[in-house]
Parts: sequence; structure tokens; C-alpha cells
Amino acid sequence: MASAFWRSSVRRISKSVLEPLIHRRRWYSSKPRRFAALWGNGDYGRLGLGSLESRWKPTVCPFFRDDHPVSIVCGGAHTLFLTESGRVFATGLNNFGQLGITSSKSHTLVPVEIFGLPEKVVEISAGYHHSCAITDNGKLFVWGDNSSGQLGLGRKAGKTVSSPTKVDCLVDVTVRMAALGAEHSIVVTDEGNVLSWGAGGAGRLGHGHQSSILGFYVSSSECTPRLIKYFDAIKIKRIAAGMLHSACVDGEGELYTWGSNENGCLGLGFTDMVRTPQCVKKSSFRFPVSEVSCGWKHTAVISGRRVFTWGWGGANGTFFEDGHSSGGQLGHGNDIDYFEPTMVNFSHNVKALHVSCGFNHTGAIFEYSET
Repeated sequence: MASAFWRSSVRRISKSVLEPLIHRRRWYSSKPRRFAALWGNGDYGRLGLGSLESRWKPTVCPFFRDDHPVSIVCGGAHTLFLTESGRVFATGLNNFGQLGITSSKSHTLVPVEIFGLPEKVVEISAGYHHSCAITDNGKLFVWGDNSSGQLGLGRKAGKTVSSPTKVDCLVDVTVRMAALGAEHSIVVTDEGNVLSWGAGGAGRLGHGHQSSILGFYVSSSECTPRLIKYFDAIKIKRIAAGMLHSACVDGEGELYTWGSNENGCLGLGFTDMVRTPQCVKKSSFRFPVSEVSCGWKHTAVISGRRVFTWGWGGANGTFFEDGHSSGGQLGHGNDIDYFEPTMVNFSHNVKALHVSCGFNHTGAIFEYSET
């Protein structure tokens, strides 16, 4: 029975939240149902659950009853939802206009629809303080913080953009997917080209390093999209951008990570910085990787319809003094750092379709069926 959905494990979605949804949506039918679940820090309403409460285990978002979410993306302290009809909703902090709703609204505790997108949206992404959407004709719209050129609007653009704005320098290409980090952005075109821009520190743009005249390594920033040459001969399936690290999945389902490796967020088993893409060992997963997302210092993937997370879990109170305590973003029910991919346990009735990491929260789209 559905009432036993998450019966015993502390890592499973809250039974008290799920049961009302089962009743309202008639989940006793054999037809699979999709829903969004979030966990981690709840400050500013970033979880979209109507409160500021943090969640150490996945909790269902109850605000999409008639138009089910198909995608969720978690930013610094905000979250975006994309529904089946192509509508986009936002919740959480709005101090840089990252919600795309109105610059005068500081935050929201529940998802609010974004009305400034002129065309149907098929893909969304959220960075630390900026957001984006891709329309059905492959055009990229961006909004939020632009202090490091992360919106890709050029050097003359404002430092803050509070409403969706088209990236004109990409109008001649079809953008297929996008990933936003703390102060950088990455896109993949329909031709398979991978471009990045924004802040270049810690090697997050994937362009390698340059040696200055004094012999020090530098990573320059880019205000407009620049091709990542490493992937010229590799077909890229998914991309992700975190605070200071990035990741991608190729056509064979292999995972590559690069950038800062604090708290083991690259999943390579060590914590040294990696300036060019490195492949995460295949033995970490039983099946090819289909989705990847990078947070501040944690990473999540989907392999075989299961969620794996690793990186910063808040071990030993890491960054608690600065107000950046964990909140349980890894979903393992503890605050331990994991240097290698570790599966988040769910009921066999639940399959993960999409996952996204924020600063210190995580969200996912799941599908539930009785069989």
C-alpha cells in the first residue's frame, strides 16, 4: 500500500507529507505519478514548502497539483520549477532578482510563477544568484546577478538584471542545455559544442590555466561565451556547474568533473584541485550516469534511476560559524563528508528522473508507482 511508501527509513520522503498527496491525486491507481521533493537548508523559503524549516530528508513539495513539475533546479538560496505545460515557478531569495518576478520582492516561501518569458520553456537552470531558461526554439534567457559577467550579456550589461533577458550573442545557435554555477555559466549547443563564461577562478570554466609573466597560474574570466576545446571530440549529454566546480556526462554515460575539489566534491576520492576534466571511475555506479548537478561543495547524479550524492555534508560543523551549516543536502541523514558517490536510499517504488544541487539544498523529480 502507498501508506508504507517511506515506512521505515530515515532517508525516505516524509510519510506525513506524502499521504495527503496520495489521497488527493489518487495514487492508488497503477499510473505512475511525478512529484518534486526537496531537502537541506530551508532559509528564505528556498525549499518552496511554505516555511523556513530545514529538511534532513526528502520532502514532497505540495504546490503542483494540476500541472506536475518535470524539472527542478536549485540555486544559492532559490529554486526554480518547470511544469509539464512549460510554465516556470520560482521560490526563495530574490536579493539579485534571481527569481525573475519583481526586484522589490525580497523572497518568497512558496513557488511563484515567472511571467517575463515570451516563449514556451523546455529547460531551466539556477546559479548562486542568477537563473536562466531555454525556450523551445533554443534561445537562452538569463536574469539575476551579473557582477562577474555570468549572464553572458557582454561587458556593458548591468550588474543586476531582474527580468528574463535574451543572450543576443547566442541567437545564431540553438542552445540545448545550460548549467549555472556560483559566478559562471555553461551551455551545450545542438551541434554538441560546450561553451562557458563568467568568473574563471579555480579552473571552473574548463579552459585550463595560463601562465602569467611572473610564472603564476591564472584563470581569466569571460563576459561572453567561449568554447571549451577539451570536448571537441566528445559528445556531451549533460552538464553541471557548482560554486567552484563543474561536471558533465558524455554520450556513454561516463561522468567527468573538474575545478575546486573541497570536501571531495569531484567524487574522485581525493581533495586536490583539478583544472581539466577528469573521469570519475565507472565502478562508482552500476549503470551509466544520466543526470548530474553541482552545488556549492556537493554533487549529485542519477544512475539507474537512483540518486547518488557526495561532497560537503557539514562534517564537524564545517562553516557553521559563518552561518553556512549543512542542513542535510546530501540526503543521507547525517552531516558527514563523502569523497566518493554514495547512493541515497529510497523505496523500490520510487524512480529518480531529475536531480539538482543548490548552495546547501537539493531537489529532485521522482516518479512513483504501485508496481
